[in-house]
Amino acid sequence: NLGDTHALFETVHGSAPDIKGKNIANPTAMIQATVMMLDHISERPAAKRISAALEKVLTEGAIRTPDLGGKATTKKFAEAIIREIEK
Repeated sequence: NLGDTHALFETVHGSAPDIKGKNIANPTAMIQATVMMLDHISERPAAKRISAALEKVLTEGAIRTPDLGGKATTKKFAEAIIREIEK
């Protein structure tokens, strides 16, 4: 949501109370919202780096959360993205 003086970046899938505390949520939407925010505030190198890391993890497919057919936890999925960012 972009206004003249404010912008809001969020996920739109809901709060998913059924998986609360189970460490199985897929953080992709939140990461993509962060990428959009960084791009909006002209932090394009950071946005591109995070986006590329997310794409690589998703494309390789070795680490996937249950909704994507895998067994990785939210934490493990996020750690894989962080490792790619740090390369």
